[in-house]
Amino acid sequence: MAVKTWFITGTSRGFGREWAIAALDRGDRVAATARDIASLDDLAAKYGDAILPIRLDVTDRGADFAAVKLAHDYFGRLDVVVNNAGYGQFGMVEEISESEIRAQLETNLLGALWVTQAALPYLRGQGSGHIVQVSSIGGISAFMNTGAYHASKWALEGLSQSLAQEVAGFGVKVTLIEPSGYSTDWAGPSARHAAELPAYEPVREQAAQARARRFTPGHPGATREAVLTLVDTPDPPLRLFLGEAPLGIATADYESRLAAWRAWQPVAANARSASFDGKPGQQRRSGSDGARHFDRPAERVDAVGEADESGTTGRIGPAAAIVADREPEDSVTRSDGDMQPAGSSRKSPPRSG
Repeated sequence: MAVKTWFITGTSRGFGREWAIAALDRGDRVAATARDIASLDDLAAKYGDAILPIRLDVTDRGADFAAVKLAHDYFGRLDVVVNNAGYGQFGMVEEISESEIRAQLETNLLGALWVTQAALPYLRGQGSGHIVQVSSIGGISAFMNTGAYHASKWALEGLSQSLAQEVAGFGVKVTLIEPSGYSTDWAGPSARHAAELPAYEPVREQAAQARARRFTPGHPGATREAVLTLVDTPDPPLRLFLGEAPLGIATADYESRLAAWRAWQPVAANARSASFDGKPGQQRRSGSDGARHFDRPAERVDAVGEADESGTTGRIGPAAAIVADREPEDSVTRSDGDMQPAGSSRKSPPRSG
């Protein structure tokens, strides 16, 4: 297999360091960034010219572009770009200060964006490359006491899913890695904690207990082989879990969302913009006979839809009466410009630069 050139942020410890070692051990080349490059002295001594340590704070956009250029100039190309630098911000939503949420987004979201923007011209120019965004199970689900962190990772997820569609035609791949709990110092010394409000002490205790039940922290080194397999496959997934826990968490979360969406679909469908005539409590629609019809006002939906094996809803409850006499959807002229989700088959570490 051809030698790959990696650019990895946050390599002083955690996932970034483990993946840099995995790449170097098999003969790849790595541009390794860290806020303190002294943490990379042992790797530089062992791997020599195969590693290029770069001092970097990813919140500095200009420095991000300079670092990517330096790596490209030094190695001649970039094959894998890993946005790993980040940290965990703890605190209830009410407790998070302005400076704390801004700092969290600057590192976890904007740092990844700046590095991605800096690398893309090189990847497009060579017609290949793989951008790996280190998200989290907290990028598709959410738990108490980490709302700011979730905000940064959910934003990274949306940004990266759009990016994957935008750059596919250039031969560039994008993958979001969504790990479960690992001993990466994410919740250790590198974490930040908001000033606590006494009113939330019971909630804080509940959150800590729930986290302990969800995860048994694994060693980040156990992820090396999975990441090497990911970057070597010609058709990588858009998303990859690491660990056993994420699939169960995601399944329960998405089943709950689907049930709620199905139960409330009659209310949602009754909100078609094409059918509104400005009269409170009524929705106008045109029937197949060309006449104007009015639906009854939407009622509260109490039932939860249950999907059978075919994926259709077998029980909706009282909400079904709202649309029982409605014309089929294709008999109504749509004007709301619904966005369709892209059908893609491709399916935390300490703060460092």
